[in-house]
Amino acid sequence: MSEERAARTVAATNGVAQDTAFGAVISPIHLSTTFKFPAFEKPGPYDYSRLGNPTRDQLADTIAKLENGARAVMVSSGMAALELALSSLRPGDLLVAPHDCYGGTYRLLSMRAERGHYRVTFVDQSDEAALAAALAQKPRVVLIETPSNPLMRVVDIRRTTALAKAAGALAVVDNTFLSPALQQPIGLGADLVVHSTTKFLNGHSDVIGGAVVAADAAVGEELASWANTIGITGSPLDAYLTLRGVRTLFVRVEQQQRTAAAIAAFLEASPAVARVHYPGLASHPDHALAKAQQSGFGAMLSFELAGGLEAVRAFVGALRIFTLAESLGGVESLVAHPPTMTHAAMDPGARSTAGITDGLLRLSVGLEAEGDLLADLTHALDAVREN
Repeated sequence: MSEERAARTVAATNGVAQDTAFGAVISPIHLSTTFKFPAFEKPGPYDYSRLGNPTRDQLADTIAKLENGARAVMVSSGMAALELALSSLRPGDLLVAPHDCYGGTYRLLSMRAERGHYRVTFVDQSDEAALAAALAQKPRVVLIETPSNPLMRVVDIRRTTALAKAAGALAVVDNTFLSPALQQPIGLGADLVVHSTTKFLNGHSDVIGGAVVAADAAVGEELASWANTIGITGSPLDAYLTLRGVRTLFVRVEQQQRTAAAIAAFLEASPAVARVHYPGLASHPDHALAKAQQSGFGAMLSFELAGGLEAVRAFVGALRIFTLAESLGGVESLVAHPPTMTHAAMDPGARSTAGITDGLLRLSVGLEAEGDLLADLTHALDAVREN
């Protein structure tokens, strides 16, 4: 059995038909906040749901297996997952982060640094000299986001994690954009993998959650203990819904990325589009690297309209199927304008350094008919030309 098929089987069946009470095929949901002690001073496997819950543990076990990790911890959001993954940092410790990371990540790291909780340096991790200079400062953690949000830049995970470990740093990889269906960073050297399970893992835009997957079981136990201590563990209902989403992860992503590839090629051919950012295109500078470390190119892409902000207004205003909204990874197609939405927390200088222009739009491709989405984009591009 191939690794891909094994992962598909895990996603579809992990925890199925294991109910010992009634023989339920689907894993039951355990909403109870508290659990009975069998006897005085003899707790059972569960006592309080903040610490442990059977439904949440089922989801954690499934995601850990999909990522080939030793332990996963389910928390209340993607930002909570990032915060947990960085919880080992102390005042004076250095964190090396990508200069073109998600706006929420940039905001969290910048605010933590301003408060003196740790130091941060934002680095173009594809720039070998810049990365080497940062690693020479002996960071405690190196954070990798690949593909990057929103410019779809690809970082060599194997090389960067090896360099991080050689410098004595923990290597943390945000795998939200691809999910374990298309990329498994632990196999490429990551110590921790972070997810916003809100996105592709859940896939239906109705649950907010996050996960941290540890390559080492002892590290996973420490993270689980800290998540309980600070109270950021996810709810059982959210875990149940997310597990339901995971069941269809592979088939959703396969269809979404097929359509995304067609859209990327269509946009690249349009004279109204200055540039398309999608690693699946042969013209993308990281195409070969993405092909080597990913099993697909994903359903996320971004592009720059030649007309800048005015073109963006005309384009977005003409869309009929794509919805102007933040988030990503759901069954519905979304469009976002990073400078005013997902990356508004970054100051203009930081956005400029990262390459986020006023004409940039990000697409999350859903499960609508490919022809309908292409027709919608055609209509919007016509509006840009007429503007």
